[in-house]
Amino acid sequence: MTSLVGILCTDGIVIGTDSSATFSASTTPTIEQKTNKIEIIDERIILAGTGQVGIGQRFCDIIKTSNKEHVFDKPPIGVGKELSSRGIKDFQSTFIQSGQYGALVAYISKGSFNLCEFAIADFQPELKTKESKLWFVSMGCGQFITDPFLGFMRRVFFKDRLPTVADATFVTSWTLQHVIELNVGGINGPIQMAAIREKSKGQFVASMITDDELSEHCGNVRAAETYLAAYREILSGSDSKEKIPELNQKESS
Repeated sequence: MTSLVGILCTDGIVIGTDSSATFSASTTPTIEQKTNKIEIIDERIILAGTGQVGIGQRFCDIIKTSNKEHVFDKPPIGVGKELSSRGIKDFQSTFIQSGQYGALVAYISKGSFNLCEFAIADFQPELKTKESKLWFVSMGCGQFITDPFLGFMRRVFFKDRLPTVADATFVTSWTLQHVIELNVGGINGPIQMAAIREKSKGQFVASMITDDELSEHCGNVRAAETYLAAYREILSGSDSKEKIPELNQKESS
């Protein structure tokens, strides 16, 4: 079971996921254990998938081959179409029915960073763009929880403006922590996250977000929740506004 979140930002892209893999005998779950769900390829591509692990391994191999064959030098939508075509052709070679696997791929193409969803229903590509105002996406069995939570985060923090990578890391941390604590269908921690960020002026690279960075953002989530919980003092008519903790600049980022 998996919960994926992807967010297009002003200065890059963030993709996050849980770490739980569920084994099953037929349709009955047997065990659950931690696994890595994010692949970084050539410091320019991030891949995270939902569905059968074996199919994900095949799509990862397709991406690696496509990278060597300079597919990622095409225009952004051309990259998505080519990966979709290669993936569907490979899946059909062993009679895999649609609806078994979906993926989020972030990549650098023509000097720009791009986020593409490959829908689990038909594996067709959809670019997340500023112009379409569709700049975040969630996938996996926790989507019924992550979608409305992300919508709430967008309305409160960003409205119609793109977040920064720092903003998106905070929101993704909060969203994944929310669904993990509800533990829907074997979704569990720790949170994994990767980002395409500017390494030097005009040069973007893909890398994992470090444990220290994640720890800081999870601390910010706890601080935000504490602040929100304290707001009930105002709702109850109390004059003790001083009880509401103030967020410092670091925590409110």
